[in-house]
Amino acid sequence: MHVVLMKFSDAADAAEAKTRLEKLVGAVPAIRSLRVHLDELHTEVSWHLHLVTTHRDAEDLRAYQQHPAHLELGVWLRPLLAARAVVDYTEN
Repeated sequence: MHVVLMKFSDAADAAEAKTRLEKLVGAVPAIRSLRVHLDELHTEVSWHLHLVTTHRDAEDLRAYQQHPAHLELGVWLRPLLAARAVVDYTEN
């Protein structure tokens, strides 16, 4: 499981990021599932976007991260981010 929290410099960019992330499904074969959620409460401790992807194994996660479509998205996304947190784990 690959979990990412994103905080944008401008919270309005989160919606476009969600759209672009969802387009990775079908374009990146190593994605088993992908879910993106936007924050609704906008509290002082909120992050703007929550992404969860699942992959068959760590090798598929690396393939996803190195896929040209993911790398292209990263070029657009990284300059917009104020912060990012990641947790990767295996579900039993």
